[in-house]
Amino acid sequence: MAPIDSFRRSLKRKNYSSETVKTYMHIVTHFIEWLTVPLASVTRDEIGAYVDHLQVRHLAPKTITSYLQTVRLFFHYCINEEGVAMHNPVTKISIRLPKPLPRHLTDDQVANLLAVITKVRDRAMFMVMLRCGLRVDEVARLTADAVEYQRRQLFVANGKGAKDRMVYVSDDACAALRAYLEKRSSKTRALFVVEKGPMKGKPISVRGIQKRIEYYARKSGVAASCHSLRHTMATQLLNADAQLSSIQDLLGHSHITTTQRYCRVANLKVQRDYYQAMEVVMQRMQALEEDEPDPRRAPRVFSITEGRNPKERGVP
Repeated sequence: MAPIDSFRRSLKRKNYSSETVKTYMHIVTHFIEWLTVPLASVTRDEIGAYVDHLQVRHLAPKTITSYLQTVRLFFHYCINEEGVAMHNPVTKISIRLPKPLPRHLTDDQVANLLAVITKVRDRAMFMVMLRCGLRVDEVARLTADAVEYQRRQLFVANGKGAKDRMVYVSDDACAALRAYLEKRSSKTRALFVVEKGPMKGKPISVRGIQKRIEYYARKSGVAASCHSLRHTMATQLLNADAQLSSIQDLLGHSHITTTQRYCRVANLKVQRDYYQAMEVVMQRMQALEEDEPDPRRAPRVFSITEGRNPKERGVP
């Protein structure tokens, strides 16, 4: 069996999602087709030339890094699981990545976007993203029995990193879900389904959801995306003084440092903290100024006899 085929089987055995397996196999296949030397002969020189090739194709630094990480994983598999006698040429990835701030929507932008989403299915989908912070692939995989209306909870199964988590559903998101389910006629297990065309009744795809938000973004004039709705939820919670650890659990972040990125965009919270702290600083400075003598007042000049008793000054 060719290494690339056994690599695919290994990924599936390790419970990687189908989308991840598809992406990894595309990258590895592209890399092997590009190579002009045997796989066991690849050195850092070939890896450097491959990076140049990807840059010529105008791939973003983040995409190139993803390619290199996948290639490194493939070599690691060949060496450690297939026993191929070679060295891993991708030992260090030194491409500098930009660190843009998460894009979130203002309250006015959210209102403008929701105003044009009148289709009950789409409104339910995007309210779940906006109020529950779900990723687009998590929404696509939701099942009809994942929502507990009495407890206002939603069970997210097999999220990123194959992790399950429980999130909570706001009143307006619950109302949107109920309105959708009242009109939903499909008996499929998936919660959100295609409503027209030959795929009617089938689970809606990730790309299908993305196309819907792109349509509403154009219609409303708001630069919105599925992920910006998730960012908006996190930023709104942080501005409402929710604990960072709580937001981490709701979003399903493995590391708190990922959630801390939202501190850089939660301007309302930063603004409140700044003015509250600065008010304390100014009060302390004002108190010090009141205790000290005014330097603008002219110093008093004492005579040589001042301070003596009247008799010493010759006063009868």
